[in-house]
Amino acid sequence: MTKDANPARRADDDSDDGRGAPVGRRVVLGMLAAGAAGVAAAPFLQRAYDDTLGAAARNDPTGLTGLLPAGGGFRYYSVTGSVPPKDDRTYRLTIDGLVRNRTSYRLADLRALPQTRLVRDVQCVTGWRVPHTPFEGVRLATLLDAADVRPQAKAVRFTCFDGSYSESLTLEQARRSDVLVALRMQDKPLTHAHGGPVRLYAAPMYFYKSAKWLSGITLTDSVHPGYWEERGYDIDAWVGRSNGRDDASTT
Repeated sequence: MTKDANPARRADDDSDDGRGAPVGRRVVLGMLAAGAAGVAAAPFLQRAYDDTLGAAARNDPTGLTGLLPAGGGFRYYSVTGSVPPKDDRTYRLTIDGLVRNRTSYRLADLRALPQTRLVRDVQCVTGWRVPHTPFEGVRLATLLDAADVRPQAKAVRFTCFDGSYSESLTLEQARRSDVLVALRMQDKPLTHAHGGPVRLYAAPMYFYKSAKWLSGITLTDSVHPGYWEERGYDIDAWVGRSNGRDDASTT
């Protein structure tokens, strides 16, 4: 998929950099770091970034006071200016690449498959965390089995209908029981703002791995770095140990 020509325009998909620096600051400083002028400007930009949070935000250990929507703990991110929504009529998820059975799923097809419910803490590398968050959907491994993955496949690339974002997992990671093609979050259908109607949910990894607006799953012979990984983020974005309750069920 095409890259965003202006990566500083918006923050990333539900996350920031894999080393804990806020995305907006890191992207701006990264763009300037190539030259001496950028190095000289870095302290000023750091102060300007911090000042945008205001006094209340600086007293909030998450640094997000005033930036979160009322009644929720998630920040909304996109790497494009706008994303046209999809619905039951227009949504399709395609599985292709190194598979024997290329497949296209409608929402009704995905809903008809066995559903797995996971309850985990959602962790963003900016520092914010939403505890005990239920996600529900189809295990990615189920879709890979149905596609009949070819022996030479080693990784999975995910593309999105925003036209820009992408992510990747190794095939071993993709087959984990806690990696879902999610249709529901917090026991409600995924909204468009949360990446609906379908998003990836990689429970043991930082949230930027859980690509929103999922539209394509392609089996590849090697890992293709995702949108932010091409810009310096960690490819293996393990949170560490599993956070929150390990409450999983399949229906």
